Amino acid sequence: MRLRDRAALAACLAALGFGAAGLLAADRIPASAHLQLAEQLYAEARLPEALESYRQAVESDVPDVRLTATSGIVRTLIRMAEFRQAQEAAANLETLAPDDPAAIALYGDALWSAGLFDEAEASYERALAFDPNQAVARRGHAQALAARNQLDAALEEALMAQRLAPLESEYHHTVGFIYERLHRFDDAAAAYGEYVTRLPPNDRTDKAAWARSQIRFLRSFRNRVPLEMVESATDRHTVPFRLRGDKVIVRGRINGGRELEFVLDTGSEMTMVSRQTAERLDILPVAYTLSAGVGSVGLRGLQIGRLDELEFGSLALRNVPVLIKNPELGDLPTREGEGFSPLALGLSMSVDYGRRELTIGRDLPVTSNADLELPLRLHRLALVRGTLDGVRPASFVVDTGGEVISISTATASSLDRAQQVRRIPLKVYGTSGWDPEAFLLPGVNLAFDTLSMPNQALVVLNLRTPSALLGFQVGGIVGHRFLSRYRVDFDLQRSVLRLTAL
Repeated sequence: MRLRDRAALAACLAALGFGAAGLLAADRIPASAHLQLAEQLYAEARLPEALESYRQAVESDVPDVRLTATSGIVRTLIRMAEFRQAQEAAANLETLAPDDPAAIALYGDALWSAGLFDEAEASYERALAFDPNQAVARRGHAQALAARNQLDAALEEALMAQRLAPLESEYHHTVGFIYERLHRFDDAAAAYGEYVTRLPPNDRTDKAAWARSQIRFLRSFRNRVPLEMVESATDRHTVPFRLRGDKVIVRGRINGGRELEFVLDTGSEMTMVSRQTAERLDILPVAYTLSAGVGSVGLRGLQIGRLDELEFGSLALRNVPVLIKNPELGDLPTREGEGFSPLALGLSMSVDYGRRELTIGRDLPVTSNADLELPLRLHRLALVRGTLDGVRPASFVVDTGGEVISISTATASSLDRAQQVRRIPLKVYGTSGWDPEAFLLPGVNLAFDTLSMPNQALVVLNLRTPSALLGFQVGGIVGHRFLSRYRVDFDLQRSVLRLTAL
């Protein structure tokens, strides 16, 4: 134990009526003192130390102390992005307090962090049935509604959570996130500001750094309408595309200039341009932000700015957020270029690989001939649920810019036989460089609802950093080689992904 921790524990013991001699024997320190120290360390964002103290307190014979310590373990593991451990620890909450709405809601948070969104939403609803004023459940329900594109209802829930627990920083972050999805950037900046002011002074987490940068960026849109759609004679916009390797290439314009080639990339949260394009078209950076993807670099600091206008065929939008790939990554086989995702613009899309056409609009026509319809969640990225070996559910990013079907190392390690098969090393690169840990895992049975794909060889990637930044465990990625067999409809209005076989 560090000296300052011993001093803090001594203060806790003194407050509880124990002398300093209690420090001489750890087994004489009451669990309540460990719990008090853990809560103090958690409030100071000293998470590994808080976790150790919570684990000492959980040995208590007092049910309330044991429940509070277990809850602290779960909260701390989620903040540390140890999502699988958080889910395992949260399973104890059901045993300790099966009818406690706070415990049920926190179990929902652990399920959400594990990418089990359906189960998480059920837990939030169960907690609210016990106690409609359960703030954790209100905030979780807000996240769930936003992921299903029910943004007005999500905002109402998030504001309710904020009113119930105004000092809880995470609730202000959720409000800011939903305002941003609603393109209310001034309100989003204010909410993120409230989030930052409630953080401990020594909080240097990536999430806090991202929020501070995002505030500066959102404020740069003042007196402008973010993502303003220029009026058009049509509600839907169809443009041709071509395939280059495993990439969908669409031609578009920035700020009325000459045409550029964009990769259709639903694995990105923002329109992207290269450093060279930004310099050539005078696209000025406003702030730095954090981005994460596949590769050894993990978390990247990149510039963000604003496009005055972005056009694809008859679709034209003004005041579009843009990610500038500066600084660039070296040692990649191809230069980083331009990319965009209609989903990041708040629009639905249909990719017809047979006709080589991309249709973009606020709404898509409902088709009755789809071969498969999957629930779609948009939580920063488009996600569908898959199952591995018939028993392991996982959330997969639907990534038109990716190539193969892959799973995370965390997902692979959860498979019972993953350690018993031969791993085939691979050389894989992504948006954050080369992934030296990548390998091929053969013989996995994969399913998306009724679509069964037995005996698959899946690429295993280290997705820890993007998972930590997103706030949940990314189970895997579904890329071009799977999607290109279908017409793929990303229907945000109905929150479904429709696959129609070609």
